[in-house]
Amino acid sequence: MENETPNREELDLSRIIEEAIQKAYAQRDPENSGLRSELAQERKKREQMEKRLNELVDENRRSQQQAEQAERFAAVKAELQQLGVGKVELAFRGVKDEVVRGEDGRLYGKGEDGTLSALREHLAAWVAANPEFQPARIAGGAGAAPSRPASTASGFPLERIRPGMSPEELEQARSEIARVAAQALGQAL
Repeated sequence: MENETPNREELDLSRIIEEAIQKAYAQRDPENSGLRSELAQERKKREQMEKRLNELVDENRRSQQQAEQAERFAAVKAELQQLGVGKVELAFRGVKDEVVRGEDGRLYGKGEDGTLSALREHLAAWVAANPEFQPARIAGGAGAAPSRPASTASGFPLERIRPGMSPEELEQARSEIARVAAQALGQAL
């Protein structure tokens, strides 16, 4: 019996050693342990973070482009306004695609031949070539309102001339008309 006990202890000991070795290998081998699933989860989290980071980088780039474009458009509109353009928005639509930012950060106008010139020079040349965007020089012509006020120095408004006026008002109107006609002819009464 004593002989059987050591054998049994040896078997138990060898079985315990085998089990310990298997556990040790199982811990090293991710397929047999839960480490493989943890690694997969960590990889998935990392990929999601990388994807989100790339989205944020793209969003930042787009917002910077929009800010630069807004700044460029504002500069072009301000320059057109300083050049005396009457219809700034309409002129801006015609010239906005010709304006680029140079490597030095300044705005340039791209000519028809592809050459770059300073923004002010480019827009001045464009406005000179397209005078229809400038306000009219002479505010007269058929259908234009008179530039002088309707009431005169005597205080009789010409708009009050109408049929059926009293004799006093009629006399005031006649004298006012005579005075205005004399001024027009260069004579003073």
